[in-house]
Amino acid sequence: MGKKLTKRAVDYSKWYNELVVRADLAENSAVRGCMVIKPYGFAIWEKMQAELDRMFKETGHENAYFPLFVPKSLFEAEEKNAEGFAKECAVVTHYRLKNDAENKGKLIVDPNAKLEEELVVRPTSEAIIWNTYKGWIQSYRDLPLLINQWANVVRWEMRTRLFLRTAEFLWQEGHTAHATKEEAVAEAKQMQEVYANFAENFMAMPVVKGAKSESERFAGAEDTYTIEALMQDGKALQAGTSHFLGQNFAEAFDVKYTSKEGKQEYVWATSWGVSTRLIGGLIMTHSDDFGLVLPPKLAPIQVVIVPIYKGDEQLDAISERVDGFVKEFRKKGISVKFDKRDTFRPGAKFAEYELKGVPVRIAIGARDLENNTVEVARRDTLEKNSVSQDDVVSYIENLLEEIQENLFKKAIDYRKEHTTEVTTFDEFKDVIENKGGFVLAHWDGTEETEEKIKEITKATIRCIPNDADYEEGICVYSGNPSARKVLFAKAY
Repeated sequence: MGKKLTKRAVDYSKWYNELVVRADLAENSAVRGCMVIKPYGFAIWEKMQAELDRMFKETGHENAYFPLFVPKSLFEAEEKNAEGFAKECAVVTHYRLKNDAENKGKLIVDPNAKLEEELVVRPTSEAIIWNTYKGWIQSYRDLPLLINQWANVVRWEMRTRLFLRTAEFLWQEGHTAHATKEEAVAEAKQMQEVYANFAENFMAMPVVKGAKSESERFAGAEDTYTIEALMQDGKALQAGTSHFLGQNFAEAFDVKYTSKEGKQEYVWATSWGVSTRLIGGLIMTHSDDFGLVLPPKLAPIQVVIVPIYKGDEQLDAISERVDGFVKEFRKKGISVKFDKRDTFRPGAKFAEYELKGVPVRIAIGARDLENNTVEVARRDTLEKNSVSQDDVVSYIENLLEEIQENLFKKAIDYRKEHTTEVTTFDEFKDVIENKGGFVLAHWDGTEETEEKIKEITKATIRCIPNDADYEEGICVYSGNPSARKVLFAKAY
């Protein structure tokens, strides 16, 4: 399997980049800043997608699909949103290439094929969707409108890193319309809960739920609700956001409904999304110096079985026994792979599945057949046990649950150890620089203070936690009065 990974303690960034490529998750493409998601990485995304899609549908949402291209005039309609994304937009100006007469075989842009109106490649879909909703919404009977789409978006990032920040990425984006402000706020908060539930119960990644400060809000939102996770290098990851958009987009696109009383009123809006950056979060929350560590609920392969044999006769006997296990695992809904490739030795296979983070590995040889046992290795702790073949299916069913819980507990413990309350700016700087993690500190609520802290320490306000106590205090930087503590960290 090649040389060992760079250790996290030596160079966390290098470890991450090596792991993504070596574990066959993704690679850089011929397009600057864009990635190729390989089958194993895409299988993780499919598992995430399936669970999230189920959760969206359980909360009443339906899937639709909207165009990749947004006419520039529509994109400009909501000013804050347009300004917020303008620097990251890719724009289509022409629709045809033609042969270059002077350089045969070369193609050039046909100057006669200029578009009447330039098209923005969607960095987010509010504009095209709200222009569409104008035709869908006339009456209170048409509300609420609860739509989600699975799509790709383009944001022309200058500094990219596989999964965490790429010029093109995959995501889902929900866009909902409501009759009242209260309904829209409740929707935005509900989706924050859905994301938190997914992160904690499927990704085994603990998150802090909170609201963004005004300067960190989504462009065009009145409130942004976020879930913030802590990675093993002490940096925060914004893992999902949900936005209360007020009536900004309804006013920009003239989306009104007739109320029960017969009045014309603007609708209230939300949007919310998570992306393939969740795979980056999954990697950085759990993985170790040996490779990926995947929570069982999202692992493409939950159990791998490796035979140890000499000659076809032994392999046939082992295969016959393993076929029974495989059927039992599949009946229980456990994904299992029996790797009987003869092109790799068992040790190489062990290293491969360790690198790929398969939660449970079973090894079975001729002696195991005689003793009615198998060797079971768990990826999270690297512990091995000899287990009776009669009990192996129920043992592993329980073990998968135990691994899922253990990964969450380990991540929670790390977050507790790396969440520090401070009262002075010297303490603040020391923790950010030397310990890392989340810092809870009083903030006076001004953008000026927020910007100064960021300038000096590179730490940003990750969120105002939902469960923050409203306790009077003194701002950690300015010394001015503060109503509550907020969560700071350096972030991806």
